[in-house]
Amino acid sequence: MTVETTFIKDLLVLTPTIFEDERGYFFESYSEASFAKNGLSYAFIQDNQSFSKRGVIRGLHFQKAPYAQTKLVRVLKGEILDVAVDLRKDSVTYGQHFSIQLSAENKKQLLVPKGFAHGFSVLSANAIVSYKVDEVYHKESESGIQYNDPTLAINWQVNAAEAIVSDKDRVLCPFNDLK
Repeated sequence: MTVETTFIKDLLVLTPTIFEDERGYFFESYSEASFAKNGLSYAFIQDNQSFSKRGVIRGLHFQKAPYAQTKLVRVLKGEILDVAVDLRKDSVTYGQHFSIQLSAENKKQLLVPKGFAHGFSVLSANAIVSYKVDEVYHKESESGIQYNDPTLAINWQVNAAEAIVSDKDRVLCPFNDLK
């Protein structure tokens, strides 16, 4: 596994070592030992999976402390634009976002630590997204930011007229209203 840093501290892009031959390929999508060898220590407790069609935008979601979650995101089918927004008020990159295309083809993963809002848009005909979390879902701690907040100015690479967004995500608060 290779670990790439991003311009936002603690937000990492992970690429597994892939073994290919005439049969196909094999890789470890997660290995506690590989994480430890790279100085990463997370106790993932649950795997989540979603299916979405082209134009879907999910997010930007996060859970408030003490139920904040670290996520390890990957794509099993298709391609997404994965986005993380730094919500750590003491961070020099507070309010900045990072985006990366994750796909079944490139097999890259994004490690999104606690203190970030997370979302994605679907760029392929459909996509299956899988992610590990290190904390249980806690409804009362659920929160989020409007996906189209002008302060963040995220280019979701989806035509606004064709974006498919849940009613719940449409009414999330603007970034500047976060407490």
